[in-house]
Amino acid sequence: MDNIVSNIKLKGDKAIESVPAIKDKALRINLNENIYGTFAEIGAGQETVRHFFRAGGSSGTIAKAMSAYDKDFSDAIYGVEDDGRYVTESRLKKMLNHEVELIEKRLKRDKHPNKMFFSFANTVATIDFAKQFKGHGWVGIKYQVEPDEDYNEIILHIRFKESDARLQQETLGVLGVNLIYGAFYKYNDPKKLLRYLYDHLDKDQLEIDTINFSGPRFANVDNRLMSLQLVKNGMTEAVMFGPDGKNILPAAILYKKNILAIRGSFRPVTQVNMDMYEKSLKMFLEESKVDKDNTLVVFEITLSNLRSEGEIDERDFMDRAELLCSLGQTVMISNFQEYYRVVEYFSNYTKARMGLVMGVNNLVDIFDEKYYRHLSGGILEAFGKLFYRDLKVFLYPMEDENGEIITSQNLKVHPRMKELYKFFAYNGKVVDITDFDKDHLKIFSREVLKMINNGTPGWEKLLPKGISDIIKQHQLFGYDPNKVLEKA
Repeated sequence: MDNIVSNIKLKGDKAIESVPAIKDKALRINLNENIYGTFAEIGAGQETVRHFFRAGGSSGTIAKAMSAYDKDFSDAIYGVEDDGRYVTESRLKKMLNHEVELIEKRLKRDKHPNKMFFSFANTVATIDFAKQFKGHGWVGIKYQVEPDEDYNEIILHIRFKESDARLQQETLGVLGVNLIYGAFYKYNDPKKLLRYLYDHLDKDQLEIDTINFSGPRFANVDNRLMSLQLVKNGMTEAVMFGPDGKNILPAAILYKKNILAIRGSFRPVTQVNMDMYEKSLKMFLEESKVDKDNTLVVFEITLSNLRSEGEIDERDFMDRAELLCSLGQTVMISNFQEYYRVVEYFSNYTKARMGLVMGVNNLVDIFDEKYYRHLSGGILEAFGKLFYRDLKVFLYPMEDENGEIITSQNLKVHPRMKELYKFFAYNGKVVDITDFDKDHLKIFSREVLKMINNGTPGWEKLLPKGISDIIKQHQLFGYDPNKVLEKA
């Protein structure tokens, strides 16, 4: 009798994506006679290469595996870092480049004409004995998908969430196999490659907060979009971009800084946004505990503001980020809906004084209890987290329909919240921005957006200098020159 396995489907069955086992991933790579390279792992054992040794057939894949744990050995091989640190992106890149150079030098192409060389490396610090620092690391691969092609590179930064060094090591090993497998077999779809990094892993085990793709196979990949995917997929809570528009590691730029954060949709960024930024920054720098040379301004966009009909409008995100970066600003994309979570996030990296810039409407919303029903301590817990830190709110006024200027002194919160509000206002936690431009109070992003969409003239003067030119040049936010011509 034929031993045939029938694919029986029952009512109610759900589609389950088949995920190859870690051993199968390693074995598939091992059995490919053309994939050949080196492993250099520092800081959490040699967990990645272990999977390839155990899978069988590893001699056809592994040219060398090493671990230069001793700092002097590491420096002798890869050079000394300017900052003296070892768990850095710079160190990882040096490791990858050094190992690839060695492969090319020691393995002659005439002897190995079909080989696709790779170098996998990581430099990691696992949890300390006191269990105060959870640990983090840099992981990367430099590799070919054709023997005569330039190398591609995928580099990512991880933060461990587990509280046991052995578990962290195992997690790193699985991630390493996923990265190598994805690099060779999923490079044509970087978004999927990103998701597959968590095969056989849980988001409670580790966080990926930065990733960068480069090389011929990723020439069309926008690393900022990939960063957005990290937030969208729940792999990290926030990502950041520098004024040059490139990904930056939040920990590196936020560490011990005085931070002034401005939240908004910035769709598009208007003169009122820049007035808020300039006036609040001036006041923030006058604070006694704020060092001008150690101050960072962050323009934050929450993921909830990027959604259009339930899906993230990636093009829209790109447009907003680019406009802010063109003004020389640092941009953060987060999944934080509540302000206290923004402050909590910054507090992971700094204990220095922080500032939040917001309009009157935003502050009134903060005092709405419905946003805190998921917290066991309700609004009091949220406010403890928000104002416990060395934080001030810089409040930009609003003009109501009667032409009255609303400030911290005359804004209206829910009657039940009145005394709570007074407590924070009287303790100097809420400070009015007094030196504002009254003309700017009539500017609203949503109105400007309508004007751009409808081809209504005059929106240009409502935006910072140079922004309207970029919008017209790239036809952002629904701008259509034909609409303007028709009206004219």
